[in-house]
Formats: sequence, C-alpha cells, structure tokens
Amino acid sequence: MKYANPANLAIIACPGGEMFADSVIAHLGKLYRRNNERTAAELAKRYDQSPEEIIERINFINEIVSPGPRMHSEKGRCPVPRFKTPTRFTCFANGEIKAEIEESIRGKDVYIFQDVENRYPVRFHGCEEGRVLSINDHLMTLFVTIDAAGQAGARRITLVIPAYPYARQHKAKGREGLTASRVGKMFENLGVCHVITLDIHSRDIMNSFTHMRLENLHASYQIIRALSRLDGILDDDFVVVSPDTGAVDRNKFFALTLKKPLALLYKERDYSKICKSASESNIAQLRLLGNVKDKTVFMADDILGTGGSLLKGMDLLKKNGARRVICSVSLPLFSGDAVSYFDKAYEEGLFYRIIGTNAVYQEEALKREWYISVSISKLFAQVISRLHNGLSVSGLLDNREIIQGLLGGAREPPQHEFPFQQSV
Repeated sequence: MKYANPANLAIIACPGGEMFADSVIAHLGKLYRRNNERTAAELAKRYDQSPEEIIERINFINEIVSPGPRMHSEKGRCPVPRFKTPTRFTCFANGEIKAEIEESIRGKDVYIFQDVENRYPVRFHGCEEGRVLSINDHLMTLFVTIDAAGQAGARRITLVIPAYPYARQHKAKGREGLTASRVGKMFENLGVCHVITLDIHSRDIMNSFTHMRLENLHASYQIIRALSRLDGILDDDFVVVSPDTGAVDRNKFFALTLKKPLALLYKERDYSKICKSASESNIAQLRLLGNVKDKTVFMADDILGTGGSLLKGMDLLKKNGARRVICSVSLPLFSGDAVSYFDKAYEEGLFYRIIGTNAVYQEEALKREWYISVSISKLFAQVISRLHNGLSVSGLLDNREIIQGLLGGAREPPQHEFPFQQSV
C-alpha cells in the first residue's frame, strides 16, 4: 500500500514567478489531500477502521519518517504541507541579485518557478517599491537561484519556466548565435535535471541538450474547453487557420480534433526589420491559402509579442470575408503597448476573442472584454506530482481522449494523480 509524504518536495518561487507558483501550489495541495483521503477510505474499509483513525496513523508515520514544517489541520483530516520554501531575494544598488534559501533543502527534489516575461513590478527584500525587470534580469535571478539550490545540497533541480527564454533564437541564418540552445546549456552546467515549459517555440531546442530533459506541455484542452463555452462557436461554419507555416502542426491538431477544415496564412518575412510595436511588422508578403468566407476562423499560435503579425493576419481574414476571428496564444506577452492596439482592432471588428493562458502574468489584458484567460496551473501541478514520483507524464502530454470526451458532452474525467507516493 502507498502512503503520501511530500517532505522531499520543495518549491522555490523567483520574484517574477511568485503568482504562478502560488496557483500551482494550491492545486498540489488539493491533489495531496484528495489522494490521502482516498487512500484512508480504502484502508478503513479493508481493516474495519474509521477513515479518521487511518488518517491519524498516516500523519503519524509521515512525522516519524520526515519531520518538518506542515500546515495545521483539524483532527481527522490530512494537513496540507507547506511546499513553498522561504527564499530571500535581494537586489543591490548596482543591479546584482542574490538568492538566499532560508531553510534546509538538502536531499530534496527542488522545483524553481520563474516567469521571465513578467513585465510588472516585483519586490525584493529591503525595497518598499517594486522593480520592473527585463527578461535578462529575470534570467539572472533564475541563474543565482539555481546556484543557491545546488550549493544548498538539492538532490534534483527542476525548472518550471512556462515561457522558455530566448526561444525564438533557435536557428541561425547568418553570423548570429543559437541563444536558445546556449541558455539550455547554461542550465545543464548549473546542474538542472529537468525543465517544464509550455508550447516551446521550436522542438529543435530540445535536441541541443546532453542530459537535461524537457517536458513540453500544451494547453490544448484548456483552450478547447474555453472555445466550446462561447455561444454557438463550434456549431458554426468553422475553419482552423494556421497563422504561418511554423504553426501548421499545432493548428493541424486542432483541426483534426475539432473535425474542421484547415487553411493557411503564408508569410514571407523581412528579418532585417525589428518591430517594436504592433503598428510595425516585418511581413513582406501575406497570402491566404483556403476559404474563410462567411466562416468563423480559429487560429492558434504559441507567442503573442507585439502582435503586429497577428493583427495583419486578422485584417486579411476579414477582407476575405471571415465572419468572426478567434485566436489562442499559449504565451500572451502583449509586449510594449500591444494591448492598446488590440483594443483598437477589437473596436474595428477585426477579431472576436483572444484566448490566453495564465503562464505569463497579466493585469491589463484581464480587464478587456475581448480577452479570455484559461488556467494551466492544475496541469503543471499534475506534471510535478508525477515527475516527483517517477511516474509517466505521457497521459498529460497526449490529451486527445479527454478532449474528445469534452466535445462529446462528457464531463472532465477525475484526475487520479496519486501524488507524493512512497512505499512502506
């Protein structure tokens, strides 16, 4: 029989990843308590005892095997552990950043959260005012945190970075660096064993690692669930359009899953142009391959930066007779003043809704009628619990059966994660 003991799991949240980490931890607590209560009910039936007595015995064994800080709970219930490890982050006057882990993590399985695309003020120890960090500041914060965890004796270090840094620099067309792979090499050299990310820009990045494993998650179930809740969307004359050739596989998955036709926006880019706002675009030529007249169009992409390319694609679709345009983005960055440009495009009727995830911290977009946020925190919690116990995550990576159940009107199946299992 298995019993639940999460004492060997520790979560460290960098300042930029604090909000996402807290959301995932809340789901980890629910998974832990549900598993313990299910186990207690099975044992109580087997040994003719009350579930409350079994839970008390489980808690007693946990305390003997791995004593440590836990959240208090009422008698007869499983106390939810405090997964988050207190860590002090200091930013000095010259910009240097230091991470200090304030309790022992020796021998533990450590998960470090960071949102490198967080553009909102974050707080450091000793500073009353928040500070807006660049992606390089967030990345350096992550480096010093990894180093601190390694120096503190962590048994295994896993990074939880939904937005993989420098992911769009994965190929070289001239005298330029392959920075996406170089960042991965830096992680490896610091002793990172796993990286958990969301919808990575190119699979080629994974091929550059020597020992480090990358778990590339997808928000397809959460996006389709949000899509199905829009009135009459999936019943309309519906077509999936890939925003470019690089997104064909992603949009082909949606087309096959939804049993809808697939079209393509063909783009030719001028990479000598650097776009700093949505009013600019490096697209030299844009053509539509397929029919969208009087149809509802759905496009799925991985990253929304300044949004110039997406807005230009929306404009072309509307000029070709599309009735409604809906987009989904796994990583809604909304760089610069992108939100204001999308406000204007929405007023002009270029699109109906944009569906994004909570992988990147947002404030302004969440206030907009046209933006729908879906949570992927539970998905990340399930993956962490499985990796921590050496269980397969393939059932979470390939979610076609769950999606078909959703589209067929079935309820979401229960998630039997059995997190934090150890044998006695």
